[in-house]
Amino acid sequence: MGKVVMYSSVSVDGFIADENDQPGPLFDWLTSGDVPLDESGFVKVSQTSYAYIRPYWDEIGVTIAGRHVFDLTDGWDGKPPSGIDHVVVVTHRPAPEGWDAEAPFHFVDGVEAAVAKAQELAGDRTVEVAAGDVGGQVLAAGLVDEVRMDVVPVVFGSGKRFFGSVHAQHLLADPDVVIQSNRVLHLRYQVRR
Repeated sequence: MGKVVMYSSVSVDGFIADENDQPGPLFDWLTSGDVPLDESGFVKVSQTSYAYIRPYWDEIGVTIAGRHVFDLTDGWDGKPPSGIDHVVVVTHRPAPEGWDAEAPFHFVDGVEAAVAKAQELAGDRTVEVAAGDVGGQVLAAGLVDEVRMDVVPVVFGSGKRFFGSVHAQHLLADPDVVIQSNRVLHLRYQVRR
């Protein structure tokens, strides 16, 4: 079974979006380089970021996201982002009316069921959990193996927190990856159990 990784770009003060769900400059590093990160040609990063991010993206088999993110992105038009095979959406509601049942999206009630479904679909590949409320719930349930952050040099002051509404202490190991790149600091932590 693959590992479960909580991941997102994040402000220095711990936010993944502002109060209006806008990421502001959090993704600027994804368009500030000259090395294409995917086939779109739009996402271009520094060589340093490419060397770290591209292998990670290649490991991901499934992404878990909440219904809020699914709705904000209009379900990525039925195509999982960044070439990922499947998206598991944590929701108490059914798929949207008229949703293509053949699209590789799976609507699941609860984070434990979402992780189980994602691991089934991913096999030995990585299960990525979007940071925020759902990511925080997966962490609180003890199901996250690793936390990855792309820390961007901006302070939001308020907004949507990286760890959502986690209210208990969770220890992480010392970072085993610290990479400074163009307008971003890539960090990786193993979750202590």
